[in-house]
Amino acid sequence: MNKPKMATEKGVPSNSRVLMLLGQLERMNGEAMVKDVETARQVTAKILHLIQTQEKSGKEVMSKGSSGMEVILASLESTRDVQTTLNILYILSELLTVGRGRRVGVFVAKGGTGILFQILITASKELPPSEELMLQLHSLLAKVGPKDRKFGVKARLSGALNVTVNLMKQNLQNTKLLLPCLQVLRVYSTNSVNSISLGKNGVVELMFKITAPYSKKNTSLLKVALDALGALLKSKTNSRRAVDGRHVPVLLALYLDWHRNDTRHRHMLIRKGLLVCLRNITNIKLGRKAFIEADGMRILYNSSTECLPVRTLDPLVNTSSLIMRKCFPKNRLPLPTIKSAFHYQLPHIPAAGPVAQLYSQPPGVDDVVDESDDNEETEADTENDTENEEDEKDHRTANDDIETDLNKLHPKKSPGRSYEELRVYERFFLELSEDFQGYNFECSKTASTTSSSSSFSSSSASSRSPRPIIVPTAQALSPKHVPITSSQEDCNPAKEQHTQPSPSAPTHPPPAPLTPLELDTIHLTKDQDKKEEAHIPSPDGHATLSSLTRPPSQGQRIEQELAHVLECVSLEEAGALNAEEEIRGVKQEGSPVNATRHIQSPLLLGGITTRRMGGGGGGGGSNWGSDCGSEGAEDEGAVLEVPDTALLLSLHDPDLYVEMVKGTHSVPQYAEVAYPDYFGHVAPTFREPLVERVYGVQRSKIFQDIERLIHPNDILDKVVYDLDIPSCPVIEDDGESLKFNSQFESGNLRKAVQVRKYEYDLVLNSDINSNHYHQWFYFEVSGMRVGTTYRFNIINCEKSNSQFNYGMQVLMYSVQEAISGRPCWVRTGTDICYYKNHFARSTIAAGGQKGKSYYTLTFSTSFSHKDDVCYFAYHYPYTYSTLKMHLSKLEALRTPQIYLRQDVLCETLGGNSCPLLTITAMPESNSNDHICQFRNRPLIFLSARVHPGETNASWVMKGTLEFLMGTSPLAASLREAYIFKIVPMLNPDGVVNGNHRCSLSGEDLNRQWQNPNPELHPTIYHTKSLLQYLAHIQRAPLVFCDYHGHSRKKNVFMYGCSVKETVWQSNISATSSDLQEDLGYRALPKILSQIAPAFSMGSCSFVVERSKESTARVVVWREIGVQRSYTMESTLCGCDQGKYKGLQIGTRELEEMGAQFCVALLRLKRLTGLHNHQHLLDLESDIIGTQSKVVSSCPTTYVMEEDEPSFLEAIDYSAESNDEDAEPENEHGSEVHKSPDHLDQLSDSETNHRD
Repeated sequence: MNKPKMATEKGVPSNSRVLMLLGQLERMNGEAMVKDVETARQVTAKILHLIQTQEKSGKEVMSKGSSGMEVILASLESTRDVQTTLNILYILSELLTVGRGRRVGVFVAKGGTGILFQILITASKELPPSEELMLQLHSLLAKVGPKDRKFGVKARLSGALNVTVNLMKQNLQNTKLLLPCLQVLRVYSTNSVNSISLGKNGVVELMFKITAPYSKKNTSLLKVALDALGALLKSKTNSRRAVDGRHVPVLLALYLDWHRNDTRHRHMLIRKGLLVCLRNITNIKLGRKAFIEADGMRILYNSSTECLPVRTLDPLVNTSSLIMRKCFPKNRLPLPTIKSAFHYQLPHIPAAGPVAQLYSQPPGVDDVVDESDDNEETEADTENDTENEEDEKDHRTANDDIETDLNKLHPKKSPGRSYEELRVYERFFLELSEDFQGYNFECSKTASTTSSSSSFSSSSASSRSPRPIIVPTAQALSPKHVPITSSQEDCNPAKEQHTQPSPSAPTHPPPAPLTPLELDTIHLTKDQDKKEEAHIPSPDGHATLSSLTRPPSQGQRIEQELAHVLECVSLEEAGALNAEEEIRGVKQEGSPVNATRHIQSPLLLGGITTRRMGGGGGGGGSNWGSDCGSEGAEDEGAVLEVPDTALLLSLHDPDLYVEMVKGTHSVPQYAEVAYPDYFGHVAPTFREPLVERVYGVQRSKIFQDIERLIHPNDILDKVVYDLDIPSCPVIEDDGESLKFNSQFESGNLRKAVQVRKYEYDLVLNSDINSNHYHQWFYFEVSGMRVGTTYRFNIINCEKSNSQFNYGMQVLMYSVQEAISGRPCWVRTGTDICYYKNHFARSTIAAGGQKGKSYYTLTFSTSFSHKDDVCYFAYHYPYTYSTLKMHLSKLEALRTPQIYLRQDVLCETLGGNSCPLLTITAMPESNSNDHICQFRNRPLIFLSARVHPGETNASWVMKGTLEFLMGTSPLAASLREAYIFKIVPMLNPDGVVNGNHRCSLSGEDLNRQWQNPNPELHPTIYHTKSLLQYLAHIQRAPLVFCDYHGHSRKKNVFMYGCSVKETVWQSNISATSSDLQEDLGYRALPKILSQIAPAFSMGSCSFVVERSKESTARVVVWREIGVQRSYTMESTLCGCDQGKYKGLQIGTRELEEMGAQFCVALLRLKRLTGLHNHQHLLDLESDIIGTQSKVVSSCPTTYVMEEDEPSFLEAIDYSAESNDEDAEPENEHGSEVHKSPDHLDQLSDSETNHRD
């Protein structure tokens, strides 16, 4: 049924009536408006009526192209009649209530705000001012204010602030008028200058008059008043006023009152408003003090605990937690000094920089707690005058760190040193002059090359001062192992000299154990021998399969094989009793343990652990199993069968490992070997997914920390391990505490404090000659109870966020599991989180930044075996001695077709050798053509482990080395295509001493490439010299790649160098000639993204940054002229794309990555060899497609990591992420990644400074 048409006036359709009336109003503007008051009233009333009754009228006024808004505003400005003004205000109110965002924007753009302020000032001069007019003006201003960026400035300049304040003072009981005034005041206060001005005008005190105890009346008024007060208290000056006016106890009392009475939680916003006021007051030191004195900690702790069961009250719990954490008294770390527990005197101190500063400090100055307010800017009336400072940030340049100097962006081949100086490096490039004239190519038995320098391994194994090395043998599960005492060593003088066969012959396992073993205690039958041989490839190195080439079916058989080979421990009761006595401190006469001063473990399995050795050790044993250990039991205890992991790991040999340890020099002079390094690690066959973060986990941990302050009597505070007591770091006790140890190669744990029965605070050691860089840990725990959950808190981490918040777990190695046939590191830990704590960082350690705190990594775990010894590590450990063992075993894998040479590049400050490997294929014959092809192969230069804590880089390097030495056709082709120069460990000293980032010089070696010092940075100096020598002889490498680990991103990816992509990311103008470059630098990462499942092209960046100008990648690109110069970063956590999506990374995946890198080089050879330009076109379109991400947006500072750009996965690290005033942690607008954690707030709203 058709509706009748609306009545029309003078033939105009009804839908245009409003436009007609506006036209009439427009004609009246000016003097007519003042004269013909009545008509103006009528016209405006009609317009109002139309807009109220017909939605389309409003749309017509606001439609694009309509001048409706200008007419209305002009009329508002020219009228002097209160009623007309009110009508127009009502019209505006109607218009701006609908479709609010865009319409308000139009109103602001047309200058509406200014007109409203003008009318406000005029109206205020009337005495008394019209209440209705003031009400409407303020209601409208409250709507408009939040959308006008200059609202605060306009209000201040027009004098409107005082009008509103005076109106409020006169109408405290008039809630109808007070509400819109408060709403406007709330907007005024978001401007910091206004805030201070209002404070001077007594508004803070005024607000406290309005706030009231619990009542069901006027709740919306109270909510707005608290919002306004919260905004005012963001100013430190106003916060001081509130503290001086004794308002902190008042706020707490009000909060408690609302908390108790609001049982149905209908007024959560009021409670939240009170907390926001407290949060802002406690930003200043006086406020924190007042809060503590008013017993704020207990009040908020108890109220929050009561709120916890109700999930909708989370915003209250989170804000309370933030306030409590802020007010938690800042403590010093429980250490005598934050400098490393180990001292190494440098040959000379650098002239400037952090190390110079460290040495120039008077004692005791290094870790003073800051008394300053938390890193806040000084406040002045001249503060930034915009409400939305966030918007301002966006207007700044996207990245301050990008290199903008075009001269620096063009690679300059400037070797910097004369050829005469560099000629000494010729000896490391014998392959470029080798003529193979005396070499017999027919005889396959001959070794591949004559080694120019003594084999690296043998030179390093010869100990300078033989010291006893404690091996995980006789005491089986003891954390401290049996020493090889000097008298035992003397019995075997010959053995010391022949630790290594000569490099030119394939290495066979030594005929006898390298560590003195008591033969009577070895119980192995011939049956057992046969069983082992049936299952495992022969251990001479030739027949073993690398873990990478082993087919999956074999992978599944690993555990069964292990179970056969690694027969479990068989204990006799006598042995168990002996062990019990040992725990209680009863030492037995004649036990090898007696010779040590070391503390015993929870379970002492006497008898020497045995491994099946080549041909020796098999004789004279009783029948295995039935009467196991009957002979040895009386004097030695029980017998333990150690897993012979050498049979499963082609490059592992426990005895060889011990031999290598003897030649390793550490500052603390370690004399122990950790079980995992001795037994080895067989990658588990099961998957280890990223762990889901438990809702509320961080909050509950923080509450447990706050309980320490509220119930101090519950805290034990008992030191159980302390490296600062060098004579006796393990503190003996009644067996009620865990035992800790980190005194072995790569170990790092400085102190352990038992805080509750099953909770321990752990402090990491800083890098030697440094007072920071705490991240890497590796320590041993024993004395645990089965089935009990222990909580471990590492309390002095420094980075502002960590992948531990995103699914990463710590690693654990159980010795009992290893003996039972599962010698592997596994991911472990529940309730894992990483958050800011209450331990203050000194300004010195934080590079001059004040008010910084440390972070806690907390995790809980339980143990499955009684009397176990377990190890925990940040990532899969890979020690320097492991590298030496692997290199020695690799030499044994060499076939006559492989050219392998090991040189010692140099000695480090600590006296360890830095190995340099040369790998390529032997020439087919010594004919000129073949020799010429051999010498002219392009070079690939690889390095790794410049940062000791990035152990994953060594596992990737192991994969690369094993692939290169392998027998596959691909490996053979690769060796024929290139000559590989490899420095597998650029920082041996850092690795040996358990550093995270530095060498013994206390400096990050990957920041020394521009000007390395031969004394302080020998490995960098000589590696750079090798490259400079190559540049001089026109043989610069085709590819240079430095392997690293990345702690804050997932996947494996590369950083490269590109002029074009750097210019695109900055605002510099460049001519097309400046931007000419070969796109070949993208080819290798592109190939890797196609073949390596863990590799992510999307995470790669080719931007050159100023803070990276002295890294290997940039210096080799700029000075040596290597276009394909890369840093390859492997995650410490896991992958979020590809085949391994959702999984934590393991050594198998890392080694696979190293092998895939080799395969990619082979593909690169084919691409570059074919002169195939199509792939370059593909790369060009690639770049244009991605436009390369900006890597970071704030300059790096002194504590900085690097090569590590800012964390690209945006995280809400604020403790109040689900409410309106939370600030996003990630200020870089890159790749926002919604983590499951956005539900559960992470840590404080401290901006994520770039790591």
